[in-house]
Amino acid sequence: MNKLFYLFLVLILSGMKLSGQNSQVLEGLSFHSHILNMERTYSVYLPPGYHHNDRYYPVLYLLHGSGGDHSTWIQSGEVQTIADNAILSGRVTPMIIVMPNARERTRGYFNHINGGFDYEDFFFNELIPHIEGTFRCRTRSRYRAISGQSMGGGGALFYTLHRPDMFSAAAPLSAATHSWNREQLIERLIRDEVIDVTDTQFENYFQRYSVPEILSAADSGQMEALQRVRWYISCGDEDFLYEGNCLLHIAFRKANIPHEFRIKDGGHTWSYWRKELPFVLEFVSKSFTEF
Repeated sequence: MNKLFYLFLVLILSGMKLSGQNSQVLEGLSFHSHILNMERTYSVYLPPGYHHNDRYYPVLYLLHGSGGDHSTWIQSGEVQTIADNAILSGRVTPMIIVMPNARERTRGYFNHINGGFDYEDFFFNELIPHIEGTFRCRTRSRYRAISGQSMGGGGALFYTLHRPDMFSAAAPLSAATHSWNREQLIERLIRDEVIDVTDTQFENYFQRYSVPEILSAADSGQMEALQRVRWYISCGDEDFLYEGNCLLHIAFRKANIPHEFRIKDGGHTWSYWRKELPFVLEFVSKSFTEF
């Protein structure tokens, strides 16, 4: 009887311990953006143990592609299962994962070419402060990383190029690297039916969202900041964005920006990004823990 009671007690305590270690996904949270003049939604992954300690956690911002929203990495990316397995195995340090919605009213992570909807300003000036004021986040840049796929990979890429002081690691997956020359930008604007753009707006936008222009304009301090970021760039060998990612690799090599560049079997698919997410989590985890 005593042995049975002891076994029962062990099972009860084990169950309590495991339940206390469960992660949580909060989907569809929102707050008001004064910059965008609207409510903005996002989802967040809280790691195992978050609600049972007073610890402050590093943060990964994980951006969705053009067809998704704040729930896509949860549903199609299986972020909770993948992150749980990586953390509980000990390969990855516990972290908060934030998944913002870039598909409300208008789509995309960049400031509009002719003004009126400045999502990038919102991301840095409102979203990050909101997250760090709402959750127990470590707020130094060495504890902040960014990743994403497709359009979100482009967001991760250009946000880090613009503000390398804000991130310790960036991991764009199958990134939309945007316009490598002015002709490509003109074609994009025509395709997207963007009109009433002045010459000055066009040139300012091109210089801000063109990798070669950003790198050529960087002064020594900016270049040193870009070289301090840990970069992981990955794309499938059958991806239609393969060429742009290869050009990005070449541009970074010419600029002496250290980075890991991976071309693997696969296309522009969730099966590819789900396989890459564990590598991304391990990669950014090393940024959080090794200095």
